[in-house]
Amino acid sequence: MDKKKLIVLGGGESGVGAAILAKDKGMEVFLSDMGHVADRYGRILDEEGISWEQGGHTMDIILSADEVVKSPGIPPTADVMRRIAAKGIPVISEIEFAGRYTDAKMVCITGSNGKTTTTMLTYHILKNAGLNVGLAGNVGRSLALQVAREQHEVYVIELSSFQLENMYDFKANVAVMLNITPDHLDRYDYKMQNYVNAKFRILNNLTPCDAFIFWQDDPVIQSQLERITTEANMYPFAREHHDDTHAFVDSDDDLVFDTSGTSLSMPRAELSLNGLHNLYNSMAAGLSACLLNIRKEDIRKALSDFEGVEHRLEFVAEIDGVRYINDSKATNVNSCWYALESMPAAAEPGIVLILGGKDKGNDYSEIEPLVRRKVKTIVCMGKDNTKLLDYFTGKVPEIVDTHSLDEAVKACVAHAKAGDTVLLSPCCASFDLFNSYEHRGDMFKEAVKSLRS
Repeated sequence: MDKKKLIVLGGGESGVGAAILAKDKGMEVFLSDMGHVADRYGRILDEEGISWEQGGHTMDIILSADEVVKSPGIPPTADVMRRIAAKGIPVISEIEFAGRYTDAKMVCITGSNGKTTTTMLTYHILKNAGLNVGLAGNVGRSLALQVAREQHEVYVIELSSFQLENMYDFKANVAVMLNITPDHLDRYDYKMQNYVNAKFRILNNLTPCDAFIFWQDDPVIQSQLERITTEANMYPFAREHHDDTHAFVDSDDDLVFDTSGTSLSMPRAELSLNGLHNLYNSMAAGLSACLLNIRKEDIRKALSDFEGVEHRLEFVAEIDGVRYINDSKATNVNSCWYALESMPAAAEPGIVLILGGKDKGNDYSEIEPLVRRKVKTIVCMGKDNTKLLDYFTGKVPEIVDTHSLDEAVKACVAHAKAGDTVLLSPCCASFDLFNSYEHRGDMFKEAVKSLRS
Protein backbone atom coordinates (compact mmCIF):
# COMPACT_ATOMS: atom_id res chain seq x y z
CA MET A 1 0.00 0.00 0.00
CA ASP A 2 1.34 3.44 -0.94
CA LYS A 3 2.27 5.83 1.82
CA LYS A 4 -0.08 8.70 2.50
CA LYS A 5 1.38 11.88 1.04
CA LEU A 6 1.10 14.90 3.34
CA ILE A 7 2.09 18.39 2.22
CA VAL A 8 2.79 20.98 4.91
CA LEU A 9 2.47 24.64 3.93
CA GLY A 10 4.48 26.96 6.16
CA GLY A 11 7.85 26.31 7.77
CA GLY A 12 7.31 27.84 11.19
CA GLU A 13 6.70 26.20 14.56
CA SER A 14 3.39 24.55 13.66
CA GLY A 15 4.44 23.42 10.19
CA VAL A 16 7.71 21.84 11.28
CA GLY A 17 5.94 20.07 14.14
CA ALA A 18 3.29 18.71 11.78
CA ALA A 19 5.97 17.49 9.38
CA ILE A 20 7.79 15.62 12.17
CA LEU A 21 4.58 13.99 13.41
CA ALA A 22 3.69 12.92 9.86
CA LYS A 23 7.16 11.46 9.36
CA ASP A 24 6.90 9.56 12.65
CA LYS A 25 3.55 8.13 11.50
CA GLY A 26 5.15 6.77 8.33
CA MET A 27 3.82 9.31 5.85
CA GLU A 28 5.58 10.76 2.84
CA VAL A 29 6.09 14.40 3.83
CA PHE A 30 7.05 17.54 1.95
CA LEU A 31 7.14 21.04 3.48
CA SER A 32 6.85 24.16 1.35
CA ASP A 33 7.12 27.81 2.37
CA MET A 34 6.51 30.78 0.10
CA GLY A 35 8.89 32.87 2.19
CA HIS A 36 12.04 32.15 4.17
CA VAL A 37 12.31 29.26 6.60
CA ALA A 38 14.24 30.29 9.70
CA ASP A 39 17.66 28.67 9.96
CA ARG A 40 16.79 26.76 13.13
CA TYR A 41 13.75 25.19 11.49
CA GLY A 42 15.72 24.36 8.36
CA ARG A 43 18.29 22.54 10.46
CA ILE A 44 15.56 20.56 12.24
CA LEU A 45 13.99 19.52 8.92
CA ASP A 46 17.38 18.44 7.58
CA GLU A 47 18.17 16.49 10.75
CA GLU A 48 14.81 14.73 10.51
CA GLY A 49 15.38 13.89 6.83
CA ILE A 50 12.25 15.78 5.73
CA SER A 51 12.19 17.25 2.21
CA TRP A 52 11.41 20.95 2.07
CA GLU A 53 11.60 24.10 0.00
CA GLN A 54 11.44 27.85 0.58
CA GLY A 55 10.95 30.98 -1.54
CA GLY A 56 8.08 29.51 -3.54
CA HIS A 57 5.80 26.53 -4.06
CA THR A 58 6.40 23.63 -6.47
CA MET A 59 2.78 23.18 -7.45
CA ASP A 60 3.20 19.78 -9.11
CA ILE A 61 4.36 18.35 -5.77
CA ILE A 62 1.76 20.22 -3.71
CA LEU A 63 -1.14 19.20 -5.94
CA SER A 64 -0.13 15.54 -5.63
CA ALA A 65 -0.98 15.58 -1.90
CA ASP A 66 -3.51 13.34 -0.24
CA GLU A 67 -3.95 15.99 2.43
CA VAL A 68 -2.51 19.43 3.24
CA VAL A 69 -1.66 20.87 6.65
CA LYS A 70 -1.78 24.66 6.34
CA SER A 71 -0.14 27.32 8.47
CA PRO A 72 -2.86 29.47 10.07
CA GLY A 73 -1.28 32.61 8.62
CA ILE A 74 -2.01 31.57 5.03
CA PRO A 75 -5.41 32.98 4.00
CA PRO A 76 -7.82 30.78 2.05
CA THR A 77 -7.69 33.39 -0.75
CA ALA A 78 -3.98 32.78 -1.43
CA ASP A 79 -3.34 31.42 -4.92
CA VAL A 80 -1.88 28.16 -3.62
CA MET A 81 -5.00 27.57 -1.51
CA ARG A 82 -7.33 28.30 -4.42
CA ARG A 83 -5.49 25.75 -6.55
CA ILE A 84 -5.56 23.14 -3.77
CA ALA A 85 -9.31 23.74 -3.31
CA ALA A 86 -9.91 23.40 -7.05
CA LYS A 87 -8.20 20.00 -6.94
CA GLY A 88 -10.42 18.95 -4.01
CA ILE A 89 -7.52 18.18 -1.67
CA PRO A 90 -8.52 18.25 2.03
CA VAL A 91 -6.89 21.04 4.07
CA ILE A 92 -6.53 20.86 7.86
CA SER A 93 -4.72 22.72 10.61
CA GLU A 94 -1.77 21.46 12.62
CA ILE A 95 -4.03 21.24 15.69
CA GLU A 96 -6.53 19.08 13.80
CA PHE A 97 -3.71 16.83 12.58
CA ALA A 98 -2.12 16.44 16.01
CA GLY A 99 -5.46 15.71 17.66
CA ARG A 100 -5.78 12.48 15.68
CA TYR A 101 -2.87 10.94 17.53
CA THR A 102 -3.52 11.70 21.20
CA ASP A 103 -6.15 10.94 23.83
CA ALA A 104 -4.91 13.72 26.10
CA LYS A 105 -7.40 16.13 27.63
CA MET A 106 -7.61 19.42 25.75
CA VAL A 107 -8.21 22.80 27.38
CA CYS A 108 -8.73 25.13 24.41
CA ILE A 109 -8.89 28.90 24.79
CA THR A 110 -10.03 31.50 22.27
CA GLY A 111 -11.32 35.07 22.25
CA SER A 112 -10.43 38.37 20.67
CA ASN A 113 -8.45 39.48 23.72
CA GLY A 114 -6.84 37.82 26.70
CA LYS A 115 -6.12 34.46 25.04
CA THR A 116 -2.41 34.38 25.75
CA THR A 117 -2.67 35.55 29.34
CA THR A 118 -5.46 33.08 30.10
CA THR A 119 -3.62 30.25 28.37
CA MET A 120 -0.38 30.95 30.23
CA LEU A 121 -2.22 31.36 33.53
CA THR A 122 -4.14 28.09 33.07
CA TYR A 123 -0.90 26.29 32.21
CA HIS A 124 0.75 27.85 35.27
CA ILE A 125 -2.00 26.54 37.56
CA LEU A 126 -1.95 23.02 36.13
CA LYS A 127 1.83 22.71 35.96
CA ASN A 128 2.32 23.94 39.52
CA ALA A 129 -0.34 21.48 40.65
CA GLY A 130 1.83 18.65 39.34
CA LEU A 131 -0.03 17.71 36.15
CA ASN A 132 1.83 16.40 33.11
CA VAL A 133 0.75 19.34 30.96
CA GLY A 134 1.84 20.77 27.63
CA LEU A 135 1.45 24.32 26.29
CA ALA A 136 0.59 24.72 22.61
CA GLY A 137 -1.16 26.69 19.89
CA ASN A 138 -0.27 30.35 19.52
CA VAL A 139 2.06 30.03 22.52
CA GLY A 140 4.44 27.31 23.56
CA ARG A 141 5.65 24.71 21.11
CA SER A 142 3.89 22.89 18.31
CA LEU A 143 1.15 20.56 19.54
CA ALA A 144 2.06 18.10 16.79
CA LEU A 145 5.68 17.97 17.90
CA GLN A 146 4.69 17.42 21.53
CA VAL A 147 2.26 14.66 20.53
CA ALA A 148 5.02 13.03 18.48
CA ARG A 149 7.81 13.22 21.03
CA GLU A 150 6.47 14.02 24.52
CA GLN A 151 2.84 12.89 24.93
CA HIS A 152 1.46 14.94 27.81
CA GLU A 153 -1.72 13.98 29.64
CA VAL A 154 -3.26 17.46 29.31
CA TYR A 155 -2.66 20.25 26.78
CA VAL A 156 -3.56 23.90 27.24
CA ILE A 157 -3.97 25.37 23.76
CA GLU A 158 -4.43 28.97 22.64
CA LEU A 159 -6.51 28.99 19.45
CA SER A 160 -6.90 31.89 17.05
CA SER A 161 -9.78 32.16 14.60
CA PHE A 162 -7.27 31.32 11.86
CA GLN A 163 -6.44 27.98 13.51
CA LEU A 164 -10.10 27.18 14.12
CA GLU A 165 -10.93 27.63 10.43
CA ASN A 166 -9.42 24.27 9.47
CA MET A 167 -10.45 22.18 12.46
CA TYR A 168 -13.18 19.61 11.85
CA ASP A 169 -13.00 16.48 14.02
CA PHE A 170 -10.81 17.91 16.79
CA LYS A 171 -12.56 18.11 20.15
CA ALA A 172 -11.87 20.14 23.27
CA ASN A 173 -12.66 18.78 26.71
CA VAL A 174 -12.79 22.29 28.13
CA ALA A 175 -13.54 25.07 25.62
CA VAL A 176 -13.04 28.66 26.78
CA MET A 177 -14.47 31.72 24.99
CA LEU A 178 -13.25 34.95 26.60
CA ASN A 179 -14.90 37.59 24.42
CA ILE A 180 -15.56 38.51 20.80
CA THR A 181 -14.89 42.00 19.44
CA PRO A 182 -14.06 43.08 15.87
CA ASP A 183 -10.67 41.76 14.80
CA HIS A 184 -9.08 40.43 11.61
CA LEU A 185 -12.09 41.64 9.63
CA ASP A 186 -9.84 42.01 6.60
CA ARG A 187 -9.57 38.19 6.66
CA TYR A 188 -13.36 37.76 6.89
CA ASP A 189 -14.60 39.98 4.04
CA TYR A 190 -15.19 42.73 6.64
CA LYS A 191 -18.19 40.76 7.93
CA MET A 192 -18.31 40.38 11.70
CA GLN A 193 -20.51 37.28 11.54
CA ASN A 194 -17.87 35.43 9.52
CA TYR A 195 -15.36 36.12 12.29
CA VAL A 196 -17.86 35.05 14.97
CA ASN A 197 -18.56 31.81 13.10
CA ALA A 198 -14.84 31.02 13.00
CA LYS A 199 -14.50 31.60 16.74
CA PHE A 200 -17.47 29.38 17.56
CA ARG A 201 -15.87 26.44 15.81
CA ILE A 202 -14.27 25.81 19.21
CA LEU A 203 -17.62 24.22 20.17
CA ASN A 204 -17.41 21.64 17.40
CA ASN A 205 -17.88 18.06 18.62
CA LEU A 206 -18.38 18.90 22.32
CA THR A 207 -20.27 16.20 24.22
CA PRO A 208 -22.27 16.20 27.49
CA CYS A 209 -19.02 15.22 29.22
CA ASP A 210 -17.32 18.45 28.10
CA ALA A 211 -17.43 22.04 29.36
CA PHE A 212 -17.92 25.43 27.75
CA ILE A 213 -16.61 28.39 29.77
CA PHE A 214 -17.58 31.85 28.52
CA TRP A 215 -18.04 35.48 29.53
CA GLN A 216 -21.71 35.82 30.34
CA ASP A 217 -21.94 39.56 29.65
CA ASP A 218 -20.46 39.50 26.15
CA PRO A 219 -23.32 40.52 23.81
CA VAL A 220 -21.80 38.84 20.76
CA ILE A 221 -21.38 35.53 22.56
CA GLN A 222 -24.91 35.71 23.97
CA SER A 223 -26.37 36.51 20.56
CA GLN A 224 -24.59 33.59 18.95
CA LEU A 225 -25.68 31.20 21.71
CA GLU A 226 -29.29 32.06 20.86
CA ARG A 227 -28.67 30.73 17.34
CA ILE A 228 -26.75 27.55 18.06
CA THR A 229 -26.82 24.63 20.47
CA THR A 230 -24.13 22.64 22.23
CA GLU A 231 -24.30 19.50 24.33
CA ALA A 232 -21.54 20.74 26.61
CA ASN A 233 -22.09 21.83 30.20
CA MET A 234 -22.15 25.65 30.41
CA TYR A 235 -19.93 27.52 32.86
CA PRO A 236 -20.45 31.28 32.41
CA PHE A 237 -18.43 33.85 34.36
CA ALA A 238 -19.20 37.53 35.00
CA ARG A 239 -18.22 40.39 37.27
CA GLU A 240 -21.55 40.20 39.06
CA HIS A 241 -23.57 37.10 39.90
CA HIS A 242 -26.34 36.14 37.47
CA ASP A 243 -28.43 33.00 37.25
CA ASP A 244 -26.08 30.06 36.65
CA THR A 245 -22.89 32.16 36.93
CA HIS A 246 -20.00 29.96 38.04
CA ALA A 247 -17.35 32.62 38.69
CA PHE A 248 -18.08 36.14 39.94
CA VAL A 249 -17.10 38.83 42.46
CA ASP A 250 -19.28 38.93 45.57
CA SER A 251 -20.23 41.89 47.78
CA ASP A 252 -17.06 41.44 49.85
CA ASP A 253 -14.91 41.83 46.70
CA ASP A 254 -13.99 38.15 46.83
CA LEU A 255 -13.56 36.17 43.64
CA VAL A 256 -15.87 33.15 43.88
CA PHE A 257 -15.70 29.91 41.90
CA ASP A 258 -18.73 27.66 42.14
CA THR A 259 -18.87 24.34 40.28
CA SER A 260 -20.36 20.98 41.16
CA GLY A 261 -16.96 19.69 42.22
CA THR A 262 -15.30 22.80 43.66
CA SER A 263 -16.41 25.83 45.65
CA LEU A 264 -13.74 28.34 46.62
CA SER A 265 -13.22 32.05 47.11
CA MET A 266 -10.26 34.40 47.47
CA PRO A 267 -9.94 38.16 47.90
CA ARG A 268 -9.74 39.87 44.53
CA ALA A 269 -6.88 41.97 45.92
CA GLU A 270 -4.75 38.81 46.11
CA LEU A 271 -4.88 38.21 42.35
CA SER A 272 -1.46 38.76 40.82
CA LEU A 273 -2.97 40.32 37.67
CA ASN A 274 -4.64 43.72 37.90
CA GLY A 275 -7.37 45.29 35.80
CA LEU A 276 -10.87 44.26 34.77
CA HIS A 277 -9.66 42.27 31.77
CA ASN A 278 -7.34 40.24 33.98
CA LEU A 279 -10.18 39.57 36.42
CA TYR A 280 -12.01 37.83 33.57
CA ASN A 281 -8.84 36.01 32.52
CA SER A 282 -8.40 34.78 36.09
CA MET A 283 -12.03 33.63 36.21
CA ALA A 284 -11.66 31.60 33.02
CA ALA A 285 -8.38 30.01 34.09
CA GLY A 286 -9.68 29.28 37.59
CA LEU A 287 -12.84 27.64 36.27
CA SER A 288 -10.78 25.47 33.93
CA ALA A 289 -8.68 24.35 36.90
CA CYS A 290 -11.79 23.63 38.99
CA LEU A 291 -13.20 21.41 36.24
CA LEU A 292 -9.92 19.48 36.15
CA ASN A 293 -10.21 18.91 39.92
CA ILE A 294 -7.15 20.93 40.88
CA ARG A 295 -6.93 21.44 44.63
CA LYS A 296 -8.29 24.73 45.95
CA GLU A 297 -5.01 25.72 47.59
CA ASP A 298 -3.15 25.15 44.31
CA ILE A 299 -5.61 27.33 42.41
CA ARG A 300 -5.43 30.16 44.96
CA LYS A 301 -1.62 30.08 45.07
CA ALA A 302 -1.21 30.06 41.28
CA LEU A 303 -3.70 32.91 40.79
CA SER A 304 -1.75 34.98 43.31
CA ASP A 305 1.82 34.35 42.07
CA PHE A 306 1.51 34.34 38.26
CA GLU A 307 3.95 36.86 36.77
CA GLY A 308 2.08 37.87 33.62
CA VAL A 309 2.81 37.73 29.89
CA GLU A 310 5.51 39.56 27.96
CA HIS A 311 4.21 42.38 25.71
CA ARG A 312 0.90 42.61 27.60
CA LEU A 313 0.83 45.64 29.92
CA GLU A 314 4.48 44.96 30.65
CA PHE A 315 6.28 47.55 32.75
CA VAL A 316 9.51 48.51 30.97
CA ALA A 317 11.08 51.33 32.99
CA GLU A 318 10.54 54.61 34.79
CA ILE A 319 12.77 57.33 33.39
CA ASP A 320 12.69 60.95 34.60
CA GLY A 321 9.46 60.19 36.41
CA VAL A 322 7.73 58.81 33.26
CA ARG A 323 6.50 55.19 33.28
CA TYR A 324 6.86 53.23 30.02
CA ILE A 325 4.44 50.33 29.40
CA ASN A 326 4.78 47.79 26.59
CA ASP A 327 1.38 46.55 25.43
CA SER A 328 2.47 45.60 21.92
CA LYS A 329 0.18 42.58 22.04
CA ALA A 330 -2.79 44.96 21.79
CA THR A 331 -3.35 44.36 18.09
CA ASN A 332 -7.03 45.35 18.09
CA VAL A 333 -9.15 48.17 19.48
CA ASN A 334 -10.77 46.23 22.31
CA SER A 335 -7.40 45.14 23.65
CA CYS A 336 -6.32 48.79 23.75
CA TRP A 337 -9.57 49.61 25.58
CA TYR A 338 -8.65 47.17 28.34
CA ALA A 339 -5.16 48.69 28.57
CA LEU A 340 -6.56 52.21 28.92
CA GLU A 341 -9.21 51.02 31.38
CA SER A 342 -6.50 49.52 33.59
CA MET A 343 -4.53 52.77 33.76
CA PRO A 344 -5.29 54.67 36.99
CA ALA A 345 -7.39 57.79 36.61
CA ALA A 346 -5.51 61.06 37.13
CA ALA A 347 -6.52 64.62 37.92
CA GLU A 348 -5.63 65.46 34.33
CA PRO A 349 -4.91 63.31 31.26
CA GLY A 350 -1.47 61.81 31.73
CA ILE A 351 -1.07 59.12 29.07
CA VAL A 352 1.00 59.44 25.94
CA LEU A 353 -0.48 56.71 23.75
CA ILE A 354 1.32 55.13 20.81
CA LEU A 355 -1.12 53.88 18.16
CA GLY A 356 -0.65 52.56 14.66
CA GLY A 357 0.38 49.76 12.36
CA LYS A 358 -1.56 47.66 9.89
CA ASP A 359 -5.22 48.57 10.28
CA LYS A 360 -7.57 45.54 10.18
CA GLY A 361 -10.81 47.43 9.62
CA ASN A 362 -10.68 49.10 13.04
CA ASP A 363 -13.49 51.15 14.57
CA TYR A 364 -11.81 53.55 17.02
CA SER A 365 -15.07 54.81 18.53
CA GLU A 366 -14.82 52.11 21.22
CA ILE A 367 -11.78 53.74 22.82
CA GLU A 368 -12.74 57.36 22.17
CA PRO A 369 -14.31 58.03 25.61
CA LEU A 370 -11.26 56.64 27.44
CA VAL A 371 -8.90 58.51 25.12
CA ARG A 372 -10.69 61.80 25.76
CA ARG A 373 -10.59 61.21 29.52
CA LYS A 374 -7.08 59.82 29.99
CA VAL A 375 -4.86 60.59 26.98
CA LYS A 376 -2.95 63.87 26.60
CA THR A 377 -1.02 62.96 23.44
CA ILE A 378 -1.41 60.36 20.70
CA VAL A 379 1.74 59.41 18.85
CA CYS A 380 0.87 57.69 15.58
CA MET A 381 3.49 55.14 14.49
CA GLY A 382 2.95 53.52 11.10
CA LYS A 383 3.65 53.71 7.41
CA ASP A 384 0.27 55.34 6.84
CA ASN A 385 -1.39 57.13 9.78
CA THR A 386 -4.12 58.86 7.78
CA LYS A 387 -7.05 57.02 9.40
CA LEU A 388 -5.76 57.65 12.93
CA LEU A 389 -5.03 61.31 12.23
CA ASP A 390 -8.44 61.85 10.66
CA TYR A 391 -10.25 60.19 13.58
CA PHE A 392 -8.39 61.57 16.60
CA THR A 393 -7.36 65.07 15.51
CA GLY A 394 -9.25 67.48 17.74
CA LYS A 395 -10.16 64.77 20.26
CA VAL A 396 -6.88 64.93 22.20
CA PRO A 397 -4.77 67.97 23.11
CA GLU A 398 -1.90 66.81 20.89
CA ILE A 399 -1.40 64.29 18.09
CA VAL A 400 1.91 63.51 16.40
CA ASP A 401 2.59 61.78 13.07
CA THR A 402 5.65 59.47 13.07
CA HIS A 403 6.79 56.67 10.79
CA SER A 404 9.34 54.72 12.80
CA LEU A 405 9.80 53.51 16.34
CA ASP A 406 12.72 55.87 16.95
CA GLU A 407 10.63 58.85 15.84
CA ALA A 408 7.75 57.72 18.02
CA VAL A 409 9.85 57.30 21.17
CA LYS A 410 11.48 60.72 20.63
CA ALA A 411 8.00 62.25 20.33
CA CYS A 412 6.93 60.52 23.55
CA VAL A 413 9.94 61.91 25.41
CA ALA A 414 9.15 65.39 24.11
CA HIS A 415 5.49 65.28 25.23
CA ALA A 416 5.64 63.30 28.49
CA LYS A 417 6.40 64.87 31.83
CA ALA A 418 7.08 63.40 35.28
CA GLY A 419 3.99 61.51 36.47
CA ASP A 420 2.85 60.60 32.95
CA THR A 421 2.70 57.14 31.38
CA VAL A 422 3.87 56.29 27.87
CA LEU A 423 1.71 53.40 26.70
CA LEU A 424 2.46 51.39 23.56
CA SER A 425 -0.96 49.85 22.86
CA PRO A 426 -1.17 50.12 19.09
CA CYS A 427 -4.68 48.79 18.21
CA CYS A 428 -3.16 47.48 14.98
CA ALA A 429 -1.14 44.60 13.60
CA SER A 430 2.60 45.12 13.46
CA PHE A 431 3.35 44.04 9.92
CA ASP A 432 3.82 47.48 8.33
CA LEU A 433 7.05 48.23 10.23
CA PHE A 434 7.83 45.05 12.20
CA ASN A 435 7.98 41.27 11.79
CA SER A 436 5.54 40.61 14.64
CA TYR A 437 4.06 42.19 17.75
CA GLU A 438 6.94 40.58 19.69
CA HIS A 439 9.45 42.32 17.43
CA ARG A 440 7.62 45.62 17.91
CA GLY A 441 7.56 45.18 21.69
CA ASP A 442 11.21 44.16 21.89
CA MET A 443 12.29 47.16 19.80
CA PHE A 444 10.21 49.46 22.00
CA LYS A 445 11.81 48.08 25.16
CA GLU A 446 15.29 48.49 23.69
CA ALA A 447 14.54 52.07 22.66
CA VAL A 448 13.17 52.94 26.10
CA LYS A 449 16.10 51.40 27.95
CA SER A 450 18.53 53.28 25.69
CA LEU A 451 17.06 56.52 27.06
CA ARG A 452 18.96 55.84 30.28
CA SER A 453 22.34 56.13 28.54
